[in-house]
Amino acid sequence: MQTPPTPARARRRWIPVLGLTLLSPVAAEYLIGYGDTIGRPKELLAGLLVLGPLYGTVAVLIREAVRRTGRGWPSMLLLGLAFGLIQAGIIDQSLFNDDYRDVPDWQETLRPTFVPGLGISAAMALNFLVGHMVWSFCAPVAVVEACVPRLADRPWLGRTGLIVLPLLYLAAAALIYQDHLRTEHFTAAPAQTAGTAAVALALGAAAFALPRRRPAERPAGTRAPAPWVVACCAAVALAVHQNVPPTWPGAAADAALLTVLGALLLRWSGRTGWGRKHVLAASGAALMVNALLSFVVEPLGHPSVAAKFATNAAITLGVMALLGWAHRSLRRHVATP
Repeated sequence: MQTPPTPARARRRWIPVLGLTLLSPVAAEYLIGYGDTIGRPKELLAGLLVLGPLYGTVAVLIREAVRRTGRGWPSMLLLGLAFGLIQAGIIDQSLFNDDYRDVPDWQETLRPTFVPGLGISAAMALNFLVGHMVWSFCAPVAVVEACVPRLADRPWLGRTGLIVLPLLYLAAAALIYQDHLRTEHFTAAPAQTAGTAAVALALGAAAFALPRRRPAERPAGTRAPAPWVVACCAAVALAVHQNVPPTWPGAAADAALLTVLGALLLRWSGRTGWGRKHVLAASGAALMVNALLSFVVEPLGHPSVAAKFATNAAITLGVMALLGWAHRSLRRHVATP
């Protein structure tokens, strides 16, 4: 019979929960530096009080569901995609809004690939959904798990956490939705909301329909590439994804490139030698792509150049320090008998 965790162990498991709750919104909203609070540290910190429950609790719950059911990264990605669809299609409704928060160039980005029957832009939908799946949820999960490799496959939440975190998420989602209704002159059509919910449920069902993880039968003589090769491939593909023009050829090329990257990672993960360092390499590359792009992104709030670059540099250095810590943690974990 499994003994209940001691208070010390329970506290240790709350450390990665807190870390993921903070890293997820930073990666989702602050890392690439487009928001109107860039350059205002107090507002950035205050924003985490809402964005932490909105993004971080979802990242923790996705990770908890996958690890408790013994599934792997394909399930994690599908759940990230499902919650990204809920975020963009139901909560803030940016997926369907043709003039979201008076963002400059919104129309120019939306119109070239607009699909009238669905009321969405194909290029923007790809950007939103991949952005949430990778940066809001899955990359932060991978990085935080690498920081605590001994706890990476274990549940982090007890009974209290499984009750509190969903309530925090629902409260934050309701707050953002109410703010949308108060400030925007747009509401998604019932068919759009129902369709979004149906697709999200289908993605969630697919995530749990995938088989549980089993020891991989890896063919002899096939080794996974070095982690730096994985990092380079992920960085190139994701950098292109973030910079393709919002046109039909651009969206098609983007989808094809992301498919190739996914196929490569899936193929490599079945080879001898694949491990947590490879997962960290791919997720760390994703975070660093957005961190470096932040220096050339023009924020919505038009802060001073000094404030913008100081914020970008501080967040980038923080991410680099976190990735260094994760790498050292994995190395110590492997070296420990």
